[in-house]
Amino acid sequence: MLTRRLAAARRDPLTGLRTRAGWTARAERYIRRNDSAVLLIDLDDFKHLNDTHGHAAGDAALIATAARLTAWCGRHGFAGRLGGDEFVAVHRHPDYSRALADLAAALNAPVSYLDRELPVSVSVGSCRIADLPLQTLSDALSGADAAMYAAKGTSGRRTRRHTHR
Repeated sequence: MLTRRLAAARRDPLTGLRTRAGWTARAERYIRRNDSAVLLIDLDDFKHLNDTHGHAAGDAALIATAARLTAWCGRHGFAGRLGGDEFVAVHRHPDYSRALADLAAALNAPVSYLDRELPVSVSVGSCRIADLPLQTLSDALSGADAAMYAAKGTSGRRTRRHTHR
């Protein structure tokens, strides 16, 4: 019983993705064994979507984003939900640039909800572990966060890679 409750606590009830704690524990192990990248994903103008179309529509956008991110990760990684409209992923895709372009296209596609197409826009920041002087998950998350906020500051292209200087 306790084991089931602990496992459930590490899963987001809406999306089924790992929560911050569950994702972080697995990601720490994953990056030690794989040349990988960490991504942070934020739904742009999510409050506006909720205010305009209702919270059920916002939930539909979160569920669709989680499903698309999970499908994109496939066998190359895994995703989590940090909370609110923020998602995280770690992956070891062999074609990094192409993979990011595919992810942006998938996540920015409209979401079907009650016979309507809801516009969805995301900002994605990524950071390759190998590009960091200290190859830690914490530093990769910081790099991905900086790249994500840089992507938010641009129009059109909403994906950014962190480069260490």
